[in-house]
Amino acid sequence: MLNVSPRRREYETLPSLNNPAIPARAPLPQGETDDTKRIVERFGDAVIAAGLHNDQQMVYIRPDQLVDLANFLKTEEKLAYEALVDVSSVDCSKLPAGETIDARFHTVYQLRSYTRKRHLTVVCPADGGSQPVVPSLAPVFEGAVWPEREVYDLMGVGFSGHPDLRRILMPENWPNHPLRKDMPLGGEPVPFTLTWEDPEFETLGKQVLPAESVAPVLPPGMNRERMIVNMGPHHPSTHGVLRLVVELDGEDVIHVDPDLGYLHSGFEKTGENKRYKDFVYYTDRMDYLSAMNNNLGYVLAVEKLLGVEIPERAQVIRVIMSELQRIASHLFWLSTHVLDISGTGMSLLMYATRERERILDLFEMVAGARLTISYIRIGGVWKDLPPAFLSHLQDLVDLLPGKFDEYETMLTAGPLWQERLEGIGRLSREEAINMGLTGPMLRGSGVDWDLRRDMPYSGYENYDFDVPVSTDGDCYGRYIIRMEEMRQSVRILKQAMANLPDGLYRTDNRKVSLPPRAELDVSMEALIHHFKLMTEGLQVPPGMAYHGIEASKGELGFYVYSDGSAVPYRLHVRGPSFNNLYAISKMCRGHMLSDIVANIGSIDIVLGEVDR
Repeated sequence: MLNVSPRRREYETLPSLNNPAIPARAPLPQGETDDTKRIVERFGDAVIAAGLHNDQQMVYIRPDQLVDLANFLKTEEKLAYEALVDVSSVDCSKLPAGETIDARFHTVYQLRSYTRKRHLTVVCPADGGSQPVVPSLAPVFEGAVWPEREVYDLMGVGFSGHPDLRRILMPENWPNHPLRKDMPLGGEPVPFTLTWEDPEFETLGKQVLPAESVAPVLPPGMNRERMIVNMGPHHPSTHGVLRLVVELDGEDVIHVDPDLGYLHSGFEKTGENKRYKDFVYYTDRMDYLSAMNNNLGYVLAVEKLLGVEIPERAQVIRVIMSELQRIASHLFWLSTHVLDISGTGMSLLMYATRERERILDLFEMVAGARLTISYIRIGGVWKDLPPAFLSHLQDLVDLLPGKFDEYETMLTAGPLWQERLEGIGRLSREEAINMGLTGPMLRGSGVDWDLRRDMPYSGYENYDFDVPVSTDGDCYGRYIIRMEEMRQSVRILKQAMANLPDGLYRTDNRKVSLPPRAELDVSMEALIHHFKLMTEGLQVPPGMAYHGIEASKGELGFYVYSDGSAVPYRLHVRGPSFNNLYAISKMCRGHMLSDIVANIGSIDIVLGEVDR
């Protein structure tokens, strides 16, 4: 029997502090919008509930009408939800029975209309009890293929009609579905002892699964009469933890099948066993090159559930940190991408790293850390900007535009750089939308979309900036876009510095944010709030919310389901690296083996965000 950690630790759920109304189900949506009204008129009794929930459009639909609803949302001109950006699921077995919905599992879909700038959440109760099955949306949205495989793998929900329903993150011989509520958190507590002869050490380090060597399985659609090779995981361009199974005809690529899960860290399961305030530190470790953006995406989803107002100064500081992080991430992408592709790689690697170090110096100045920063917190930011920060930031924004020009002088018109990138990994506008791609992958195929401008958050509506778009759809176009994005980030930083207001750097809502230390000696109320926040954590009203931000690699989204306690009941991360990597096979077909390296760099993946 595996010795596992309890689902909730004792100090997180002290009996004297429990609210008898917890857990609670998320309330059904109320009211109506033009879109939900049109859906109800079309599907009638098949719609279980529809309306607004936490200011988000939401529809509950019966499973037998799910595919018809998806087709209707996509093709109806007045709706035009042309993209499926995320699929997740909820195991409701630990929640009280619902009045109208008693299914154990729900699948949750996030749909986006780029033309109308609208977002819609669709919830589908799954039939089948502990062996649930819902219809697959892959025939309608190709972008459902990988997210549905993830739900099948981690939650055990089947999808009828799916073209390739295999596990995607866990080993094929794994016996369980780890995100189900009857699966323990896992982990092996390390005993405290003064001697190595202690009997408790006898089982330390035992594996959950036997370490058997399993013969690799030929991916579907591949032919053994052609050459089939492994590219990775031990390959520099696949980052050491990505295996690509490549089918070749000579040096021409016929098919690529990514094998994920080498770095699977279980962030979602961990998040469902940590208090809201404590999960911020884990977000740093997903896309570890975009820690500030990860912090921001998570806290915005929680703040949406809390309904808390964030002070204007805190919002501007968040924008500054997010844009600095975007530049730092793009600099790292540029340096490694050039190293893979071009003869100027080593020089540019050092130059771009030099500028990135300046940004990390600024992060260290505000938070004491350079990579995993945890600076953006629920309710605001950890601390105010130190006095010297703005002057150092001004020096950096004055410096960067000239450095970007130097990079482009080395690369943009270079014949080797152009030959390796132009026409490679081409994706049409329709393909990018249908596959659910985001960020430079989407804008590189001619879709003029940026969440900062089109669904603004953190005050981005107050900034003037351009969204670079390319109609080429190839690796070269995506390179041009990222270079211009760095210039636009500098433009945003200058505006943020010029308009940084005085005031609070975090909310003064004492049920969300700790009171200042100085208050504890003079205010019993402040002491009580401090005690309750540190022992119980902040309690989030029952409900669910999805919030996406424009991270450096695309849309980073967090879906949070609250049961009213201080711990998320369900926490799902929509990582742009995971969704964008799905395109690798289509990008590589018909090209040469060496072009796979260019395509991987063009997607800009971080495996900590792919495997989550």
